[in-house]
Amino acid sequence: MKNSQSVISSLQRRSRFVGAVLLVLSLISCATNNGDYNAAVVSTIVDQNDNIVATGYAVISIQAGDNPAHQRLLSIRASKLDAYRALLEQVYGQYLDTTTTIAEMVVKSDTFRSRVQGVIYGARLVSITTVGEDTYETTLSLNNSIVNDLRELYLESMAQQKLARL
Repeated sequence: MKNSQSVISSLQRRSRFVGAVLLVLSLISCATNNGDYNAAVVSTIVDQNDNIVATGYAVISIQAGDNPAHQRLLSIRASKLDAYRALLEQVYGQYLDTTTTIAEMVVKSDTFRSRVQGVIYGARLVSITTVGEDTYETTLSLNNSIVNDLRELYLESMAQQKLARL
């Protein structure tokens, strides 16, 4: 029994070491491709007119509709709301709340919550298309001048809230 426990302990240490090596290697490869990654991200969120672009997705079959047509309509609506959420993230950012508990160098729990809040107006519907047989994709575009207006309005409202608390 004691021998099998030492073997298990040895395997656990070995797997932690291998995991650490893989993590370091992946971080090194990410660092060397950082410029390519940044260019790819920017090209996916900014179109040729310098508008911010966001895409949302929803699966048709999981919608709680009465019939397939109703499920498709609900999926279109959900994908549009997901695209608006993605626009909000780009305009206002995200509030992230994370907690990780580690005991004896082992992750015991890891919780991660995010929240996005804001107002979007002036978004243009670029497309609603099917992806495969069971998913809708909605793409929205938002002009940069509107983005700047939204950010100014947000900062003004935050300043007014701060004054109201005083």
